This record gives sequence, structure tokens and C-alpha cells, in this order.
Amino acid sequence: QMRLVESGGGLVQAGGSLMLSCAASGRGISSYAMGWFRRAPGKEREIAATISASGRSTYYADSVKGRFTISRDNTKSTVYLQMNSLKPEDTALYYCAAATRTNWGTTKALYDCWGQGTQVTVSS
Repeated sequence: QMRLVESGGGLVQAGGSLMLSCAASGRGISSYAMGWFRRAPGKEREIAATISASGRSTYYADSVKGRFTISRDNTKSTVYLQMNSLKPEDTALYYCAAATRTNWGTTKALYDCWGQGTQVTVSS
């Protein structure tokens, strides 16, 4: 069974940057679409970014487009989310997820293996 562990969250000032990492164990990720999702206080979990199994295709929510970059290293079974120009509204619990039945997906329902999340807090 695959386990996903996120790291890299923290407290940062508005305009700052953070890089999140998601390390998979128990199974390789090279066949799976991977994604970063976030849940802000009082809101539902939403997609931030997804990446295809090969890494050639990416998808970003409009709210993060141009500021966040998702990438992956299948040899290390790791997915990254580089977050720049952070805003207070980016404050959320960020989750990594795998879609183990597909190599590409932009729909939350496709993602069936989840990490525990890492907190990102952006102060104004």
C-alpha cells in the first residue's frame, strides 16, 4: 500500500515562497497522476495543481496559476509544489494525492490515495 508524506509547510510572509515535497513509499508513482490540493478554514478541499504520470502535462487552478509550479521526480517517487508570491488567501492545509487508476486527471474524485497534509500559513 502506498503512503504519501508531505513536508515543507510553514509560516511565511505575503510575497514569500515555499516549496512543498511529497514523498511516496510502498509503491512507485511513475504510472499515476499526482496532485496537490488544499483546504482553507471553513472551505472544501480544492485542487491547486495536478501533473500527469510522465510530467508532460500540468493543470493549475486559476487562483494559483502563474505563481505555483508542480513537478515530479519519478526516480525519487517525489512530487513538488513550488509556491511563489504567496498571499494570505493561500493559507490552507496542503495535501498530496495520487490517482492510482489513471495517468492524468484534473478531477478531485479521481484521487484515491492521500497524505496527511502540511500546513501553510501566509501572514499579511
